[in-house]
Amino acid sequence: MDLDATNKAVLYLLQQDARRITTQEMAEQIGVSASTVRNRIEQLESEGIIRGYHPDVDYDKAGLQLHVLFICSAPNPERERLAREAREVSGVVTIQEVLNGKDNVQIEAVGTDTDDIARVSDELSELGFDVVNSKILKSFHKQPFDHFGQQLVDENETDE
Repeated sequence: MDLDATNKAVLYLLQQDARRITTQEMAEQIGVSASTVRNRIEQLESEGIIRGYHPDVDYDKAGLQLHVLFICSAPNPERERLAREAREVSGVVTIQEVLNGKDNVQIEAVGTDTDDIARVSDELSELGFDVVNSKILKSFHKQPFDHFGQQLVDENETDE
């Protein structure tokens, strides 16, 4: 699917805060009708470009004080299968497959204490990962990809 300026602007605004923006507000910022925004969202969802809407959880405030990134190595033919299986390990929140290098899987996990994190590491090893390193994460920052329509949104804000 080719993304035009309107689709990109919709994606940009949804990435900023999908929960707190209405289609009418998006339409005003983009310079189209609310029905156009709704249609574009439905199309982006049906094409699989928008795969879901997920909350931004503060794990520390949720009682999960340890936030750890496991750097793992997995045999390339097994990497995708192992990544799918890692999703079932309690405490695992994200898995990233890396295309190059020996350390080709990064797994983010949260836990209440060091025993909880040690259990996650043990379960990943039992699956077949070689846990090469682990790092305690302090904070996480995410932002929308700025090439998804920020320019159109900015232009419509200055036109008002």
